[in-house]
Amino acid sequence: MHTSSATALPDPRICDLARRSRDARFDGLFFTAVSTTGIYCRPVCPAPPARRSNVRYYANAAAAEADGFRPCLRCRPELAPGNEFWQHGDDVVASALKLIADGALAEQSLEQLATRVGVGGRQLRRLFVQRVGVPPHSVYTTQRLLFAKQLLTETALPVTEVALASGFRSLRRFNAAFAQANRIEPRQLRRTPRAARDAPLVLRLAYRPPYAFDAVLEFLRTRALPGVERVDARSYARVFGPAEAPGWLMLEPWPDRSHSLRLQVHCPDAAELLGVVTRLRRMFDLDANPALINEILARDPLLGPLCKRRPGLRVPGSWDGFETAVRAVLGQQVSVAAARTLAARIVQRYGTPLATSPQPGLERLFPAPAVLAIADLAGLGVTTSRARTIQGIAQALQDGRVTFDQAQSLDEFVRRWTALPGIGPWTAHYIAMRVQGEPDAFPAADLILRRAAAGGGAPLSERALLARAAAWQPWRAYAVMQLWRASGELAKTPPTTAAKRSTT
Repeated sequence: MHTSSATALPDPRICDLARRSRDARFDGLFFTAVSTTGIYCRPVCPAPPARRSNVRYYANAAAAEADGFRPCLRCRPELAPGNEFWQHGDDVVASALKLIADGALAEQSLEQLATRVGVGGRQLRRLFVQRVGVPPHSVYTTQRLLFAKQLLTETALPVTEVALASGFRSLRRFNAAFAQANRIEPRQLRRTPRAARDAPLVLRLAYRPPYAFDAVLEFLRTRALPGVERVDARSYARVFGPAEAPGWLMLEPWPDRSHSLRLQVHCPDAAELLGVVTRLRRMFDLDANPALINEILARDPLLGPLCKRRPGLRVPGSWDGFETAVRAVLGQQVSVAAARTLAARIVQRYGTPLATSPQPGLERLFPAPAVLAIADLAGLGVTTSRARTIQGIAQALQDGRVTFDQAQSLDEFVRRWTALPGIGPWTAHYIAMRVQGEPDAFPAADLILRRAAAGGGAPLSERALLARAAAWQPWRAYAVMQLWRASGELAKTPPTTAAKRSTT
């Protein structure tokens, strides 16, 4: 699966083959626009393939809409997985796209976004037009309108709440923008609502196959915090704040075995809904391109057979960065079960209890940094050094010395976090892998990795492992998951405890 570095658009011959065969591996990697109909589609569209002379290919939906094409009502481009090509990397465009996906332009101007990525507004706009085909605001608008189309199609949310959920503060502006992009009024999609008004919303979250959802659940299940999360063999559920109006969600496979997950979500604040979906997509690595990742990793004689056996292995992310950072510190040099016990004690003592449980087993919120910054953890079995590290993280997040800003490069993230007492490169890379979704994060000090990469011999040294892993870039985090999985230790000994050397 080769793409152009300038446009991320696959070769036209590959696009032709993919759309004619409806190859789901290319879903979201390009869009097909038909000049005779004025409609753009996903490669998996069930409609009969158009004549090649009438077809144009676009690397993203925003570019297709900018040329006047409207989204197909059959294949629904709003369901396409994201194209991770755009957001992986340390360059200006990649950083800006990560921030836009997190809603940066909802509250900030283009100039403020440009400042965050270190360029001027005009330069950022020029780079977007060159690389993405459209300016930043077009990307953001298309993202919002496609999400609105999904809500209108799949839920019974009132149009006013759909407008709010998709980032529009004015119903008039929402109606005008939606009609211009879709050539249809929003209410015309509400003729037969698919859900009762008082029921939780049910949304389809698509991914690019193959996808080992069971492996992600297994990883999360051994780390689930009682009261905050509930994970079984089929689903993931959790509660999220604020405590006075908590929401809940549950993610499971879609019943029809399509390349989708089924999200049930109750989100009291409609304006937070897009952020919830964006966070879940990152947490479950739904926008990964397994064919591209495996193409690199399969060249390694050790990883090749593993990729063949588990081609859809993902990097499990996390819902909350602070929660995961605390868990990483608690897991230093102890077992998964012990780390989970310590974390559960912290939640029971310092977590925020909910007045009513929205779902069985979901009754508390993880404590905020302001709470743990001054909490006494010694009585909970946490060592003095670990307690100081957790308090240091909490304080550093409050004063901005460290952040989970998606615009950071991996090197910058690791540099900032290792400046904190008690945080070494191993812990920083682990947090970057789980929280930031960094595909090249690599906790090289991990003993299980060094053993697995040795192929049965004596564990490799950290230097030797880094040298070998150079060929796995920029997908070293996926190599980590393959090796952890292959070691047979995921269910017994957590990767967060595998390093026998101190991270202080």
